[in-house]
Amino acid sequence: MPCTLLIQNCGQLLTMRSAGSGPLRGSFLQDWELVGDAYLACTDDKIEAYGPMSSLSVSLIGPETQVLDAGGGVVMPGLVECHTHLVFAGNRAHEFQRKLRGESYLDILASGGGILSTVRATRAASEEELLAGALHQLEGFRRYGVTTLEAKSGYGLDRDTELRLVRVAREAGRQQAVRVVPTFLGAHVVPPEYKGRPADYLDFLVDEVLPELRGEAEFVDIFSEEGAFSVADSRHYLQRAKELGFQLKIHAEQLHDLGGSAMAAELGAVSVDHCDYLSAADAARVAAQARTVAVLLPLVPLFLRQQQYASGRQLIKQGVPVALSTDFNPGSCPSKNLWLAQSVACLNMGFTPREALAAVTINAAWAINRQHDCGSLEPGKRADVLVLNVRSYEELPYWLGENPVRQVIIGGQVQPE
Repeated sequence: MPCTLLIQNCGQLLTMRSAGSGPLRGSFLQDWELVGDAYLACTDDKIEAYGPMSSLSVSLIGPETQVLDAGGGVVMPGLVECHTHLVFAGNRAHEFQRKLRGESYLDILASGGGILSTVRATRAASEEELLAGALHQLEGFRRYGVTTLEAKSGYGLDRDTELRLVRVAREAGRQQAVRVVPTFLGAHVVPPEYKGRPADYLDFLVDEVLPELRGEAEFVDIFSEEGAFSVADSRHYLQRAKELGFQLKIHAEQLHDLGGSAMAAELGAVSVDHCDYLSAADAARVAAQARTVAVLLPLVPLFLRQQQYASGRQLIKQGVPVALSTDFNPGSCPSKNLWLAQSVACLNMGFTPREALAAVTINAAWAINRQHDCGSLEPGKRADVLVLNVRSYEELPYWLGENPVRQVIIGGQVQPE
């Protein structure tokens, strides 16, 4: 039966299929399938078949089939952005100047800046303004080849604004092609109204906000760090969120080695994010959970001018499943360029190009529980596909900061350029 979309003459078809089960780890992270001189056939919104051009059956091509010629370029799955702070108001360009003068992230936060600065702007913004901003950002992500994106709340820190942020993220996902997966990060930092009472604030979230989010947000996240929430308070909060039926995530080991990643992994967290100061001992505890993905964010220490990057090479050797993300946000990473994140991961975290590609596709899909329908090119999965302007995957981290995307296909539909 004819397909509805055929991509032919793919110089390299990166399927991301692997013999491993679960998220790719260890040697499996770079042991995924690459088919040379290939085709990819899609029917409606699903992938139907792929293989060498020599095996392409004429039965796949009909009068209604849209044919794209990759011209010998790389074709791969759409990028999966598994850690962003999509919905917010304003920006923090003025704080960038403070950072350039030597002030630290925690110093700016303690002075009422940082996250709290964005909270003030976000609380004051209308829902229409927040939605317009989110749609603008999603258009930028799509042009970089992102086809599925996780969007965290966290810039409201009160009941009504936090619920509004989740609602805006969901509505933004409905109004354009990039799929949006909302995460609740009400436990970003302690709001001014609860200053000095972090446990009371977390109790408030559990009692007054989480019940309103059933069916609206799949994940509950928390920032476990000095100046935010302790590991003990984070454990109690995540346990209660789990009892309410939410899946768990954590920001941990970004600035200090406090033990939050191992704690969250033991609770069954889907991902532990940042991990710049994750110790080898705690990495082993994360690896023992098998399905918990360590989401590494290489553009954050780059933008904050920090020397400490997550030890990607060591984590891979220890068998920790790893993913990569930008951590797009107004304070520590105002960038949507996931290709640049791959380059920095290769330069400063020890990734190979093949490992970095798996980390922004199939493993990133595991980090948001979307591995069943995105992150790899397999029959039956959603047809989210990129046609790139390079002839080898090795070029992708080499062209520093460039966008290689020629065409984006989401759900079998070719997106406007």
